[in-house]
Amino acid sequence: MADIRDVALDAGVSIATVSRVFSGSAVVASATREAVLASAERLQYRADAGARSLRTRRTMTIGLIVGDILNPFFTELARAVEEEARRHGYLVIIGNSAEDPQAQQDYLTNLLERRVDAIILSPTRDPAPGLAQTLRSHPAAILLDRRLPDPVPSDEELADDGLPELRCVSVDGTDAIDELAADLALSGYRRPAIISGPTAISTGRERLDAFAAACRRHGLELPPERIFEGDFQADSGRRGMAALLAHRPDCVFIADNLMALGALDELRERGLRYPDDLGVAVYDDVPWVRHTASPMTVISQPVAELGRQAVRAALRRLEVAPPHQPDVPPSSDLPEPQLHATLVRRSSLNPVHAPKEVEK
Repeated sequence: MADIRDVALDAGVSIATVSRVFSGSAVVASATREAVLASAERLQYRADAGARSLRTRRTMTIGLIVGDILNPFFTELARAVEEEARRHGYLVIIGNSAEDPQAQQDYLTNLLERRVDAIILSPTRDPAPGLAQTLRSHPAAILLDRRLPDPVPSDEELADDGLPELRCVSVDGTDAIDELAADLALSGYRRPAIISGPTAISTGRERLDAFAAACRRHGLELPPERIFEGDFQADSGRRGMAALLAHRPDCVFIADNLMALGALDELRERGLRYPDDLGVAVYDDVPWVRHTASPMTVISQPVAELGRQAVRAALRRLEVAPPHQPDVPPSSDLPEPQLHATLVRRSSLNPVHAPKEVEK
């Protein structure tokens, strides 16, 4: 059976470099890491995980808790996290909270008991009291896509506890939503509506606020009766579309792909078509939106990059935390990665008409 010396000789590197690769160190160059892993695979070398864990105080595992694994967004996100973690020699333990705060807390407790090296969490609404302090005390905890409520219930007293702020790797959709509202105005739409996500979750609140502000900037009215708060599930999309149609919108922005599925079911049952009867745009560029009768105009998120950045952010925090002191909180001055969404124009809205020049 091959040992670490054989791998080092085959890859043309030192034994110390092989050791750093299998300990997850970020100081190894990407090409060197790939060469070592290829040699290990070729020689069928397996590092002694138990001995390594005792030596490094690392388990080489990352815990990932997502909001709903049935949502294609989270499915793609989990895959990206897993692929990036594996590139660095880590395995991922995935928990699906199914948007249930208690399930989220149960998964978190289990992961902490397993002493995972990093935690990546996409929080649900109404998180358990003390969740923020638990995460901030961990050497490598990262929020993914969603932030915790501000202030977190029962955690207001944590402001001066000396713990660092939680880092959140997220996508900013503000500019893309503004472009969407500009397109709606230029295309002649005057009665926009929105099926938003739950405002208790940061992404639901941010998308609603951004769309309302963009409508104001571009001269479009968005009264309360043309706002329906859903829950990121298909059934709320169906109910939302039924409620909004009573107020005669000429276009509807649906702030999540699962809610869009339910909303489109409601349109089909009523015999309505888009963009003929009303325009439709969706937040999330999941595969099915390109294969509808009229491919969907969408706000597209860089999902794979979001997952990769979350893993890298977690590993950067691990590099800061001394391995012999795993409970020492990391530095709070690390940069917070943020990515940007883009507007992808397709045929579920009327074509954008440029404004006519003013006659002289």
